This record gives sequence, C-alpha cells and structure tokens, in this order.
Amino acid sequence: MSYDIRLLDPATRETIMLPEKHDIQGGTYAIGGTREAWLNVTYNYAKIFYRVMGEKGIRTIYGMTGLEKSIDQLGFDTDPDYWKATDGNARQALMGLLQLAMMRPDGIWDGD
Repeated sequence: MSYDIRLLDPATRETIMLPEKHDIQGGTYAIGGTREAWLNVTYNYAKIFYRVMGEKGIRTIYGMTGLEKSIDQLGFDTDPDYWKATDGNARQALMGLLQLAMMRPDGIWDGD
C-alpha cells in the first residue's frame, strides 16, 4: 500500500507536466525519469506522518502548497532500506515532494 501524490495545476486540476524529466524516486518510480509532478510514497511512513502532520497524516497536504514545516520536524536517521519507517526516510520522501513543488510552486497537492 502506498500514496500516489501528485502536484496539480491550480486551474485545470490536472497533474502538472514539468518541462524536464526528473528522477525523484519513491516506492515506485519511472525508469528513465518522468515529466509528471508525481511521487509514490510508501504507507510504511504513515505513523511518522500522523505524528508530525496530525490526524490526516500525509493527506494534510492535499489541497495545499509547501511542506517545509513538516520536514523541519523530522530527523535525519535514514536507512538504506527505503521501506523501513524512519524519520529520515520519511523526510527524504517529503524532500522529493518539495523538489517537485519548487519546480512548480503554484501546484496543489493531491493523491491517494
């Protein structure tokens, strides 16, 4: 189980297509990159997102822009196993989403 999180165009509500391909990786990813402003994030991080973001967890960002406040609350304890639920791994997932947001700061988060 995972979250497919997309950055939507505020006018059309369609997934934003970036001008260049990106290689931001999550639980699944497009080999060779993709222009879609999209990232798959494992559900293994759910407890961490609920702790940091409240009762909606990662879904708190849906309909919003930005992620910096949540990222600042997470530690740096990464593990080479992407699937391991650590603050650092969850932080890396949010950093990937933030990179997409920096490419299109007007975008609105949506997913599931």
